[in-house]
Amino acid sequence: MQQAIFILIIALCLFSIISPPIALLLGVIMVNIFGNPFAEFNNKAITYLLQFSVIGLGFGMNATSALSAGKEGFLLTIFSIFSTLILGTFLGKWLRTDKKTSHLISCGTAICGGSAIAAISPVIKSNENQTSIALGVIFILNSIALFVFPFIGHQLNLSQQDFGLWCAIAIHDTSSVVGAANKYGAEALQIATTVKLARALWIIPISLLTAVIFKSKNSKIKIPYFIGLFILAMLFNTYVPETAIVAPHIVGIAKIGLTITLFLIGATLNINTLKSVGVKPLLQGVLLWIFIACLGLASILYFH
Repeated sequence: MQQAIFILIIALCLFSIISPPIALLLGVIMVNIFGNPFAEFNNKAITYLLQFSVIGLGFGMNATSALSAGKEGFLLTIFSIFSTLILGTFLGKWLRTDKKTSHLISCGTAICGGSAIAAISPVIKSNENQTSIALGVIFILNSIALFVFPFIGHQLNLSQQDFGLWCAIAIHDTSSVVGAANKYGAEALQIATTVKLARALWIIPISLLTAVIFKSKNSKIKIPYFIGLFILAMLFNTYVPETAIVAPHIVGIAKIGLTITLFLIGATLNINTLKSVGVKPLLQGVLLWIFIACLGLASILYFH
């Protein structure tokens, strides 16, 4: 029964019958009523599907426009990352959150959600509980963002350019950034994806800085290599005319992959995850999220 329902929802995603936000919501409902029959494969599936989807979206983007968007978001990216990390450190001390959990939540908010936490956790040698709490906080807020951001964007009459930039700065995970921006429009999707992936590269210097702060020696740093493939796909789409024959089909498949990814992310948010997070880490995550969302929006509205 559980497996049949799970497979049915994935089939609905495959045929584009349900949208990304609805897929996420169905995942949450599914796991809390029926459980997740494929829980042991869920995290790996999310990682690989998300990477495949992001690479596929590269075939729908123009390198010149992407470079322009990347330049525009560069200074805001640097300022927002370091101000969020500094504020996160002070909030963690004020709330007396566990030091490693606090740092993971700060990195997840500042850079790229679950991917940043997965990269930083082995550097600081966090235990399973610390990592799970940080991931839980990020996934909860991520899920809310997918519904809230497009609504706020429309209420404020943000242009696609402004909304795409705001998404990339203020939404944690690449999956929800792409999901929210895709819902807003094609230009928003291109800007949001490009700026977010450029932001994700900050995992490398932040991991090195973390190793110094936590005095972690011989720590392996995970490099997001799939971003290179995304750039390659974008270059093919821009400079190889023959790519135009297959590009729309690849982008279509990538968007389906993203919808399934969001369903699988929803299927990790059971009631036990919510209970295990705790009030202090969640409060830290919420305050940091409000800070980066307001900072990003104010900067975009002021400079535009």
